[in-house]
Amino acid sequence: MPPLVKKLLWSLGTVGILLVVNQVMVNGIGGYGIPAQDYYVRVLTLVGISIIAAVSLNLINGYTGQFSIGHAGFMAVGGYTAAYISFYYGAGILNTLQGLPLPVALTIRLFISLLIGVVFSALAGFVVGMPSLRLKGDYLAIVTLGFGEIIRIIILSIDSVGGARGFSSIVQGATEPPDQRMFEFLKESIFFWVFLFAVITVVIVKNLVNSTFGRALTSIRENEIAAEAMGINTTRYKVIAFVISAGLAGLAGGLFAHYDNYLNTNSFTFVKSVEVIIMIVLGGMGSITGAILGATVLTILPELLRDLQQYRMVIYSLLLIVIMIVRPQGILGRRELSLSGLFGKKKTV
Repeated sequence: MPPLVKKLLWSLGTVGILLVVNQVMVNGIGGYGIPAQDYYVRVLTLVGISIIAAVSLNLINGYTGQFSIGHAGFMAVGGYTAAYISFYYGAGILNTLQGLPLPVALTIRLFISLLIGVVFSALAGFVVGMPSLRLKGDYLAIVTLGFGEIIRIIILSIDSVGGARGFSSIVQGATEPPDQRMFEFLKESIFFWVFLFAVITVVIVKNLVNSTFGRALTSIRENEIAAEAMGINTTRYKVIAFVISAGLAGLAGGLFAHYDNYLNTNSFTFVKSVEVIIMIVLGGMGSITGAILGATVLTILPELLRDLQQYRMVIYSLLLIVIMIVRPQGILGRRELSLSGLFGKKKTV
């Protein structure tokens, strides 16, 4: 079978599976009396958002070998920008698309908001990356940390996005009475959109790291001086990777804004950046499937320990410490899991 046809079939199959899972999660399994569980839908949706954030950061910290701890800042830029577009311009977009079926118009409105959020996050990545990626190690970490805090403080002073009180009723918009159509649409479909964009993020990063561009990033990670000696413009490659990573982080922020329907700067503090870093360190820096595993485990694990109340965070922290002592390179290291590797036939010599 031609590779292009195989990829197309995989894509169609993935979309079909996500549509079915979305219907099951929202409406339950028809005929069996299994109700939809909002709590499980929320946890799994947050897993999808965490996967986007972790895989995007892995492009910088894992494959390029830099150390950025300002990822929450880019998520904030994307989240607040997408929320601003939906809140103030969502009704106008729908009026412009009146001739289209409502689900199509609502989908286009969502895509426009997310796309603008991604663009602004990528621009923020470019502005930060151009001067700071000439630095290395701890110096780069300090610059990116400072950027994340600056973004948070700036947002606190902008009253049009809620300031310190937070940005609420994002998907209903500023119209009176509030338009509930987008809210109902996202309530029924956000699980699907989150995981569809998570798949798209994984595909983008996977194709990047397996290309000539990805090999240049790997060479920078292994030995930047040697990469420069071979004629690789290391600053250019690092900035491009940083911009892509920031844009995808903005996508995660935009999805979070539309899912929660509320934003507050407390969701994008330094602690959030550290959480995303822990996800990729736990799964394995330089492994896409490792980032997915780390994001899944560290989003679900606190919920599994919720019944332990005051001991929950202590156990959570101890588990992380034990894993880092026993497996400092992460669960997968730089290896990737694949269906062919799990179920394929072993080669005989």
